[in-house]
Amino acid sequence: MKKFRFSLETVLDYKQQVLATLQTEHGAILAQIRAQEQHIEELEAAYRHLDHEFTRRKLAGIAILDAMKYEQYLRSSERQIQEAYQHLDHLHRQEEAKREQVVEAKKETSSIEKLREKKLEGYNKAVQKSEEALIDEFVTTKRILEAQSA
Repeated sequence: MKKFRFSLETVLDYKQQVLATLQTEHGAILAQIRAQEQHIEELEAAYRHLDHEFTRRKLAGIAILDAMKYEQYLRSSERQIQEAYQHLDHLHRQEEAKREQVVEAKKETSSIEKLREKKLEGYNKAVQKSEEALIDEFVTTKRILEAQSA
């Protein structure tokens, strides 16, 4: 019997390549999210340190000009933190969209793989039936030859 050949093999290969690409892109977005979260933590730590320093200096007595510089820098830091959170939110939306694409690609790939398995199972059954028929024919021929020689 001829070798098993799945007619949608090239489609399956393509779908698997697409899935792998999407998973790589999804992983890259997750890495960006982790990096952005780390960046936010650093910004917030710097803000807390500066705020603590400003409070300490206010208690010790600070020039008005210096106090205004601290306040201006704190407001700038707050804006940076807010922008970083907005960017993080954007990354989360991108990640969610990419995850949905990965899930859809997995469904498509899985359905083709299941079809392939079903076709292979049918092929294997046909091969087994063919082999059984060949064995039956061989046994029958052997019995006929034994009966003729006896």
